[in-house]
Amino acid sequence: MRPRSGESNSPHVSLSSTRLTRRGFLGAAAFGTALAVAACRAPATVSPPTANAAASSTAPATPTAAPTALAAPTTAPPATDTTVAPTATTVAAAATVASSTAALTPTDSNVDAEDETPSETEGPYFKANSPERASVIDAGVTGTKLTISGRVLSTRGQPIAKALLDFWQANAQGSYDNAGYTLRGHQFSDAEGHYQLVTVVPGLYPGRTRHIHVKVQAPNHPVLTTQLYFPNEPRNSSDPLYNPKLLLPIQDAPDGSKVATFNFVLNVG
Repeated sequence: MRPRSGESNSPHVSLSSTRLTRRGFLGAAAFGTALAVAACRAPATVSPPTANAAASSTAPATPTAAPTALAAPTTAPPATDTTVAPTATTVAAAATVASSTAALTPTDSNVDAEDETPSETEGPYFKANSPERASVIDAGVTGTKLTISGRVLSTRGQPIAKALLDFWQANAQGSYDNAGYTLRGHQFSDAEGHYQLVTVVPGLYPGRTRHIHVKVQAPNHPVLTTQLYFPNEPRNSSDPLYNPKLLLPIQDAPDGSKVATFNFVLNVG
């Protein structure tokens, strides 16, 4: 048998240089056979590996152990996913749902874009810098007291806080105070969009039906200039500026005065 790599050659005997008798030949053959058997069985007993062989045989152990050490991160994500905050997409979606819910919660479900208050001409008697006040009745003013209350709303029914409302009108005799600020004044809506004007029923101005002028402006938005009209007025049908959408629903109050409610609806986007 051919010796394995690293095995000793000592069991093999060269017979070319020895003269053998028949008995010697047979004995040598028997001896050779025994040696061959021994040589074939020799691999069963493996010599201890050398230092280099030990190093090479144990070297793969490091890569084998390394995956075991790196196996921990493969189990980490499931644990992390169950405890970390929602992803950016989830947060954005939640924020979108929250902001949409707040924006689409109307305070007046009967208000929509069709209820937007129409604009009208300013007229010749507007004066800037009117005093801030809810009652524009000064001393000496006569006429039937009129209280107009309402709200400033968006076309989605949301209240508009701090909206400017600037009123001016003729007195009971149909005259405007162009020298001062009688029956003129401005105010701001409250947090819920409420306003209240205390004035008198205006008289008839030549060529016009009974009306009150007003400018309304939501913060950081354009000014709406319009007019408010009175019901059952003979001149309503002949006044080219009259608009039934701007009609005040006048009612009688227990004290003999008049009251009305009117909501200004602005398209503020």
